[in-house]
Amino acid sequence: MKKNLLSIAILVLAVGIVGVNLWNANQTTSEQKDQQAPVSESTSAEKNEEVVDEEESIPGVDLNEVKEGNPAPDFTLKNLDGEYVKLSDYQGKKVILNLWATWCPPCKAEMPHMQNFYEKNKDNGIEIVAVNLTNMDNGMSAIEDFAEEYGLTFDIPLDEKGTVGMQYQAFTIPTSYMIDSKGIIRKKIVGPMDEKMMEDLTSAMD
Repeated sequence: MKKNLLSIAILVLAVGIVGVNLWNANQTTSEQKDQQAPVSESTSAEKNEEVVDEEESIPGVDLNEVKEGNPAPDFTLKNLDGEYVKLSDYQGKKVILNLWATWCPPCKAEMPHMQNFYEKNKDNGIEIVAVNLTNMDNGMSAIEDFAEEYGLTFDIPLDEKGTVGMQYQAFTIPTSYMIDSKGIIRKKIVGPMDEKMMEDLTSAMD
């Protein structure tokens, strides 16, 4: 009987030792995980910061440059007549800077309004500079046919490399900027305008 009790006692002791060892092992693993968590969170934060930086910056483009209240960045492009056009050449006049393409339905809807507005106001110190996003359009013949079909007589500079479209954030077209006579951006409009809207916006500028 004593031998049986001794055997049971030894067995219980062995089980206890195994249990303590397992508990210690779990505690060690848990502590290691706790120590690693801040490192993991820090790494995640660094990755998030990298993503934000990539989204807020485009190589060669300052997304803050064309905000309302800032001077409109100057550019030089050839127009449909093969002549060089500079935005700064129009300083002293109110300018509607429009960015568009021939395949864009809202651009097609806007163009008759723009032409009518231009004909009424070209002698009143207001200009329209309609930059065609040539690098993503359907070729020169399509642009020339479009200008002829709609009877466009304002300047149409050709953005063949896409630099002006990117600089002026023409991610949705048409995109237009209202620029006052001092060359300052007063309003950005995404989407088509009608003649009344153009009249109201230009009247609100110096």
